[in-house]
Amino acid sequence: MTGGRRAAGSRPAEGVTVDGTVRFVATCRVCGADDWLDVLSFGSTPLANGFLKPADSYDGEATYPLDVGLCRDCGLLSLRHLVDPRILFDHYVYVSSDSRSMAEHMGRVVDLCWQRAGLARRADLARRADLAGRAGLARRAGPAEGALVVEFGSNIGLQLDLFRRRGLRTVGVDPARNLVDVANERGVETVAAYFEPASAAAVVGAHGTADLVLGRQALAHIPDLHRLVEAVDVALAPEGVLAVEVPYLLDLLERNQFDTIYHEHASYFSLGTLCRLFAQHGLRVVDVERVPVHGGSIVVFAARDGSSWTVRPSVARLLDLEERGGLRTDRPYLEFADRVRRVTGTIAELVRDLVAQGQRVAGYGAPSKGSALLLACGLGADELDFCSDTTPLKHGTVLPGSHVPVCSPEQARDRAPDVYLLLAWNYADEIIARERDFLAAGGRFIVPVPEPTVVGAGTRRDAVHAAAAS
Repeated sequence: MTGGRRAAGSRPAEGVTVDGTVRFVATCRVCGADDWLDVLSFGSTPLANGFLKPADSYDGEATYPLDVGLCRDCGLLSLRHLVDPRILFDHYVYVSSDSRSMAEHMGRVVDLCWQRAGLARRADLARRADLAGRAGLARRAGPAEGALVVEFGSNIGLQLDLFRRRGLRTVGVDPARNLVDVANERGVETVAAYFEPASAAAVVGAHGTADLVLGRQALAHIPDLHRLVEAVDVALAPEGVLAVEVPYLLDLLERNQFDTIYHEHASYFSLGTLCRLFAQHGLRVVDVERVPVHGGSIVVFAARDGSSWTVRPSVARLLDLEERGGLRTDRPYLEFADRVRRVTGTIAELVRDLVAQGQRVAGYGAPSKGSALLLACGLGADELDFCSDTTPLKHGTVLPGSHVPVCSPEQARDRAPDVYLLLAWNYADEIIARERDFLAAGGRFIVPVPEPTVVGAGTRRDAVHAAAAS
């Protein structure tokens, strides 16, 4: 794993570099500049969601370069090589979590949008129009139906379903046909497509313009950011609001979240960078909210320049925090790279020492970040007996690169290890509370980031929370 400045003249040419599947990023995908700080290189690795069937040999497993750099002009932290989205997303094994904490968060997203994106006002107008109609009165100005919410990267429709329950109309757009089928079977109308101007126009033709365009934990996956915002421009009503939830760059740096860097995540955003991106398309950021999901994220609200929306004080406050944190300088990124090298070495040493002592170690969860963490630490099937995960699509497979077998939680209980490496650390509180019997029997968890921490039955709950969230 390396970090720092790449020597002048050593960049490959812009374009296809690996079997027609990878494009080197020579200029920033937000501002077009070419002044880069090379922050970290993880070498050439498999796709974090590239689960495999068990085999005697994995010699043919595809790998792709994984390097991350900072655009010194606009502050975008970006992968320097982009894998063809069709390889990443046409058949996708990540399914939106229905865990208690995620369900609570998605409910909070609805509440935020209800109040800050004008949905409450639209719903009130719709109710008044409906009452007038029932009373035999002439309909007044305003919608007779619920407001329209369009979500890109909508997965199996769990988030949209919560909007539907509030009486709103919803349409999802997602490129993964396997997930779109599940969403439609659940009654959440979803189109199998990338969110681009053409697909946005088709949605508008069928349903009208959107009062809310939502992208929750999806914008980071988009290689062509400007084309995505052009699609928003097509879909969004004149007074509509764009809401995007993204992992927050400041949290990634401060909390050592190196395992969130993998091929599906093309971008790592600050608020300042999003302001610059949206401004190029006639949108201004009007509000922002920090939320704890996925180790720390922001929900950013943007509206058209000519709309009646005003900018709330939250925007200036967070931009000031980013300025004080030095996000437009090299320092926090170089310090982050140094910490990553130290922490990955510490995690690997801790796990190998436990195995050498005769302890059985397994992974708890098999998320993308778990694959990325094991690859960054150089851990695999020699150290971990298995990984337990709740996603049926992953059962009976092996993790990419590390080739650790994945089993169901029920199978894991029949062969509980001495220690779990908590790969799904963003659910640490919920998981550790649920596994109190495992802890009472002497089992332990390793919470790997921001610093590896061993959690046992006697560990205070506040210490567990600090290990996962500090």
